[in-house]
Amino acid sequence: MHARIFLIRHGATVLTAEDRFAGATDVQLSDEGREQVRRLAARLRDEKITAIYASPLGRTVETASILAEPHGLEVQTRDGLREISHGRWEQMTRKEVEQAFPEEADAWEKDPYTFAPAGGESGLAVTARALPVLMDIVREHRGANVLVVSHKATIRLLLSSLLGFDPRRYRDNLDQNPAALNIVDFKDEVSARLSLFNDTSHYAATGLAIPAVPTARLSKAWDDEKKM
Repeated sequence: MHARIFLIRHGATVLTAEDRFAGATDVQLSDEGREQVRRLAARLRDEKITAIYASPLGRTVETASILAEPHGLEVQTRDGLREISHGRWEQMTRKEVEQAFPEEADAWEKDPYTFAPAGGESGLAVTARALPVLMDIVREHRGANVLVVSHKATIRLLLSSLLGFDPRRYRDNLDQNPAALNIVDFKDEVSARLSLFNDTSHYAATGLAIPAVPTARLSKAWDDEKKM
């Protein structure tokens, strides 16, 4: 059933440089972020993309709209793809959170997967809403290439689940830069392979060549091209 998912983080926002918690806050892209996304759009211009999905927040919708333009596609929003909510931490800096809510900050640092600040979401809750959406997209677009635009924590949690990483360490082990490109190839609904991770080579130029769909190299599951 092969499907290829181009999993993309939105571009830099007006709060990125301030390093504030803004998961549920609907901030807009900065001029720098728009330029990052335009360069990524140029890099993906010749890819045969059949659909584009995005979180409903403004920064992801604008990112997806820029990416969709060369392909003449409409952006489809899915609420499950939105960013983790930090509850009462929203729009605060890390230092401000540590000073105002030291016990919450300590618990979150130890286990951001099962702990949530007051009014916010745990990583587990994000995975529970985002992963079914991604699986629906994979099932709906068998044999196709699809762009999915989401957020830093949501993407890291999805990749942790798909690849079998310890989700309690998603913040320690995985990163996502603004407008980063990740490519996940699905042989079937349970066989996912990460072909590109956190790539931002388009920042400086048109970017590295998009890697081919895997047909071997790691396991027999990918050996038979006729099954792709």
